[in-house]
Amino acid sequence: MTNETTEAPAAPETEAIPHGLGTNLPAVEARAKAEGTFPYAADLWAEGLLWAAVLRSPHAHARVVSIDTTHAREMPGVRAVITHEDVPGGPLAGHRTADRPVFASDVVRHHGEPLAAVAADHPDTARMAAAAIIVEYELLDPVTDPEKAFAAEPLHPDGNLVRHIPLRHGDLEATGEVIVEGLYRIGRQDPAPIGAEAGLAVPRPDGGVELYIASTDPHGDRDVAVARYGLTPDQVKVVVTGVPGATADREDQSFQLPLGLLAMRTGCPVKLTATREESFLGHPHRHPTLLRYRHHADADGKLVKVEAQILLDSGAYADTSSDALAAAVAFACGPYVVPHASIEGWAVRTNNPPSGHVRGEGALQVCAAYEAQMDKLAKKLGVDPAELRMRNVLATGDVLPTGQTVTCPAPVAELLDAVRDFPLPELPKDTPEEDWLLPGGPEGAGEPDAVRRGVGYGIGMVHMLGAEGADEVSTATVKVHDGVATVICAAVETGQGFTTLARQIVQETLGIDEVHVAPVDTDQPPAGPGCRGRHTWVSGGAVERAAKMVRTQLLQPLAHKFGMSTELLQIADGKITSYDGVLSTTVEEAMDGKELWATAQCRPHPTEPLDAAGQGDAFVGLAFCAIRAVVDVDIEIGSVRVVELAVAQDVGRILNPGQLAARIEAGVTQGVGAALTENLRTPKGVVRRPDLTGYALPTALDTPDIRIVKLVEERDVVAPFGAKAASAVPVVASPAAIASAVRAATGRPVNRLPIRPQAAVVTDPAASAMGTAPESTA
Repeated sequence: MTNETTEAPAAPETEAIPHGLGTNLPAVEARAKAEGTFPYAADLWAEGLLWAAVLRSPHAHARVVSIDTTHAREMPGVRAVITHEDVPGGPLAGHRTADRPVFASDVVRHHGEPLAAVAADHPDTARMAAAAIIVEYELLDPVTDPEKAFAAEPLHPDGNLVRHIPLRHGDLEATGEVIVEGLYRIGRQDPAPIGAEAGLAVPRPDGGVELYIASTDPHGDRDVAVARYGLTPDQVKVVVTGVPGATADREDQSFQLPLGLLAMRTGCPVKLTATREESFLGHPHRHPTLLRYRHHADADGKLVKVEAQILLDSGAYADTSSDALAAAVAFACGPYVVPHASIEGWAVRTNNPPSGHVRGEGALQVCAAYEAQMDKLAKKLGVDPAELRMRNVLATGDVLPTGQTVTCPAPVAELLDAVRDFPLPELPKDTPEEDWLLPGGPEGAGEPDAVRRGVGYGIGMVHMLGAEGADEVSTATVKVHDGVATVICAAVETGQGFTTLARQIVQETLGIDEVHVAPVDTDQPPAGPGCRGRHTWVSGGAVERAAKMVRTQLLQPLAHKFGMSTELLQIADGKITSYDGVLSTTVEEAMDGKELWATAQCRPHPTEPLDAAGQGDAFVGLAFCAIRAVVDVDIEIGSVRVVELAVAQDVGRILNPGQLAARIEAGVTQGVGAALTENLRTPKGVVRRPDLTGYALPTALDTPDIRIVKLVEERDVVAPFGAKAASAVPVVASPAAIASAVRAATGRPVNRLPIRPQAAVVTDPAASAMGTAPESTA
């Protein structure tokens, strides 16, 4: 044995706590969510609780002859059964367009539409009672093809046309030397939240009700409920519970509206926890879209004109279709300079499930189409696809087809350069250890010599905040007492990290470490819905302004005492110092037991609706993303494996590096699902296999290597902190990039998302096997 002398280990240094903007401040709720102790709506409980169940239509289109609730009412344990006759307020609901009934009365317009709801003392009793309701239907032929909706009998009193936008820009007679055309179809993607819908309604002594729900727009939900319940705003309170994932507005009114009615009818708290099937049937999905395109270019590949027809399937009700159509038409040409454009856009009602807000609505569909057109144009001209895109990219100062000048940073060329120049992944070796790299995995049917590699590109753009005159405003209050700051703002934490950002803003502005964000309810001033990066911009801006007002209150007495302005004082690391070093004190000493608070609003500059020619300054700001996809395709069986996605994104300013990377990776992964696996099939309007077995979400094994190769920090001067929305634009760009790569690997047109195996099968495989990439991808 050898005797060795060792020194005692040094005492560990105190780990620095992340502080302020630009740091990796961890989310307060992260540990609880990871350990499964975070409270969601499904975990709520109340004394005397009843359980709710909703009866839904098994048909896509039918006339309701009669509804007999006798058997359900007579079942032991049933406390209430309600139908359309029990809705005291207006019969229609909807945040944007009030065209959806709480319960169907004379006709059902889609599979899963609610007809009645039951409250009982046990969830099984409630479900059995709902099943015992006898509904006599007269079946009607469903209109499921949006192209046939124009000539079909009206499905709704408002007709089948939700909106039509004819965009006209430049010289409509202009033509190019080279023309390419294409027809594209985008499938129905479900938001598939990690937690299904749930909620609790509690009756109030004043005859009103409190709704405890996973809302992303509590004030909007309250206003809808007020109108449907026939109450005043002070009689309905919405309390936001933990949101179990939201890649869109959780527009689940078919759950929350019956809850409140049952609670008021029974005088008891009523809870509903949806099954996964009910979740699929109850909430809106991404708009299935049909797109026809014709691109004109000169002999050098410069775009001359884009012609397009875009048809969105709204499903049975309008919901957010008007907003989605505006985005689709405005971004139909993509982040490219197009002097002349003629775009026709329609959104129509059908008997398919309702479509609504899902990340990048409208923008994702057109991105898949215009990037396919760019690939076609590059092939026809014999130009490298990335080079063709580079010749046409948009920049700050260029004009969109809507006539709006791009005033925000638009570093599209820089983004494309970054992903194009990033080293390609190595080709896998043909060994048993590498079988996992084959499309389909080690148990797949593919053979290595049938696999081809492809490289493709997608460049996406989205708008931030609302559009076309939406009043984007948020209010926040910051209070400081006993060294603790509290933020009161009705901005909902949906996973986008607002509560973490609010803490960072206050830490940065006031030098206070301990910052709490109050729970959200409608007793607070409104902050609007949690989508399109709104809360980073608008609610974050309101928090910053309120914190700065508190900062002034804190510093003014010191500045007056030392005969200087507050601008000459700075706060850092909990200390207040003057520019000349004369003053140095702590924030705690300066507070001296006082309570300071301030309330502020943030309202971005106004926008305007698109006019009759699709022209107008409709958007507050834009964000861009470029993605290069590398895929391996088995050309015999059509299976696709995404090897790598290289991402470059325009982020304005990095506020929390770890959180930003997570948002981008999550967005890219959602795009992988839209490209390859996610398609909610609805033959004859009936949702097929509404569960997470029949609906294939991408898993960890489907997620490729995601390389964030560049984040461009060019601050948008009109945005608080200069930051841009982060999660929607990679969802938009990644499906287009994957489809582009499959086209490069197979030579097939790939004009449908998600990509079906038959679209990637090569019947005449004259191309090389894996190990030597085809010429088109070199």
